Amino acid sequence: MEYGERHKKTFSRSQAKLKAEAFCAYQERAQQELRDKLYEWGLHADEVEEIISELIVDNFLNEERFAIAYVSGKFRMKGWGKIKIKQGLKYKNVSEKIIKTALSHITQEEYQEKLTETIKKKIKTDGEPKNIAQKSKLIRFLQSKGFESDLIFNETTDILKKYQ
Repeated sequence: MEYGERHKKTFSRSQAKLKAEAFCAYQERAQQELRDKLYEWGLHADEVEEIISELIVDNFLNEERFAIAYVSGKFRMKGWGKIKIKQGLKYKNVSEKIIKTALSHITQEEYQEKLTETIKKKIKTDGEPKNIAQKSKLIRFLQSKGFESDLIFNETTDILKKYQ
């Protein structure tokens, strides 16, 4: 074993199930997160799928509940837009139907308020964009946060008119 490599501890099926229950009880998890963790613990595919099924039945694991918590946290705490949230959920192999359901928990009014608040914070820290390059920088920032281009252009136009 080379320097820096650690020996991964493997667990029996019953040990892994107990650890998985604790892992899921600590915070909401996507099925793929748990699947990866179980493989990391040295379990085989059939054991992994059995444990996941049992945790779903026991309500330790619920993909919809995870998606709703993920959407809520990323939107309210991180200020992410729907595009970035959707990409994050897709990365965790959440189904399109569940993603749509979870995103529906953000009202249009909340979403608009978050976009406006984000623009105002950015203008306050960077100063009012006075030229095209500064406006482009603001738009790129908002796109990187995951907001839709049409909403960005409408909102930035409205807000920047107030500064002129």
